[in-house]
Amino acid sequence: MEVFAYCFMPSHVHFVFRSENEDPSGLLRDFKGYTPRKLIKEIEENPQERRKEWLLWMMERAGKRKSNVKNRQFWQQHNKPVELWSGKAIKQKIDYVHNNPVEQGFVTDPIDWKYSSARNYADDETVLKIDNEGMHLGIMEL
Repeated sequence: MEVFAYCFMPSHVHFVFRSENEDPSGLLRDFKGYTPRKLIKEIEENPQERRKEWLLWMMERAGKRKSNVKNRQFWQQHNKPVELWSGKAIKQKIDYVHNNPVEQGFVTDPIDWKYSSARNYADDETVLKIDNEGMHLGIMEL
């Protein structure tokens, strides 16, 4: 996964990415299979997580609503992927991703949201590095 933009929100996540092997569906499938196992384990084993019981209960409750879920459901079963074909569309989606915390009323400037690549585009990679190649594709100038 080559990540060009991201934003982690309290209830969802946004990515602008490219699948190196040109299999974005497989990449999302693998991502959505791997991350719940790791995150649920972190929740269960973190003694400082005060919401542990509530989080696990919510995932169990969501899992019971789906016949194909064995125990807990972390991600929704559907995605809303959009294939981007032009620099203009890529810029538009990156702006949308970065402005999501502003639209939700969490911050007044996208760069103030700690878990967003808006910081990367301002040369701050303290949280998560993104693919620099994407930053040099002319996306910012469009």
